[in-house]
Amino acid sequence: MASPNKKAFLLRINPELWKELEAWSQDELRSVNGQIEFILRQELKKRKRNRETDEPN
Repeated sequence: MASPNKKAFLLRINPELWKELEAWSQDELRSVNGQIEFILRQELKKRKRNRETDEPN
């Protein structure tokens, strides 16, 4: 069951991509949902860092 502090939403995903995510999540000992959250957090951090370095002084 979803945590009350998390937003639930439906994600339609290509079956081949799902297989890759499933294998990757198993390698990392995470659920597929946990792996997707992990990837999204990493990418958001990268984006934030890139924005900070791109800002003119």
